[in-house]
Amino acid sequence: MPRQIATLAGGCFWCIETVFNRLRGVESAISGYMGGHTLNPTYKAICNGDTGHAEVVQITFDPDVISYRDLLDVFFTIHDPTQLNRQGNDVGTQYRSAIFWHTPEQKAEAEAVIAELTASRQFGAPIVTEVTEATVFYPAEDYHQRYFEQNPYQPYCQYVVAPKVAKAEGKFGSRLK
Repeated sequence: MPRQIATLAGGCFWCIETVFNRLRGVESAISGYMGGHTLNPTYKAICNGDTGHAEVVQITFDPDVISYRDLLDVFFTIHDPTQLNRQGNDVGTQYRSAIFWHTPEQKAEAEAVIAELTASRQFGAPIVTEVTEATVFYPAEDYHQRYFEQNPYQPYCQYVVAPKVAKAEGKFGSRLK
């Protein structure tokens, strides 16, 4: 089966990218921006909240090794989909929870997963994750790529990224590279 693309937003892209790059079947997870109205946005413009973009991770994966559903299961484990336009202390529309679908099948799968999670009341609050058609993906600046691996002792990485990575490794250890 040919490679597929998934694009997910769940707060700071450093967290999401780090986890997905560790999964078998994921060929790449690239930090970037999607869903806004500015051409060629920069990190500074994104942080000002003026572009409408979300911090996203675009994942290229082998569906024979890891399914889109599996990616969504990981996604809903490593961020809080009940926080509107934020993740913890990261506040703004750039940190929104969103699934940018690339095919009608991805849209249906995302909506089904959200419906199942809502019915199970797993989160105890309404899920606010947007399910939106993918638009232009803008890769983030080079220094954002594999940020955690390059800066593991940076305070944000220690207090925000590392716990999410540990949670994912604890739950999905059998799926790690």
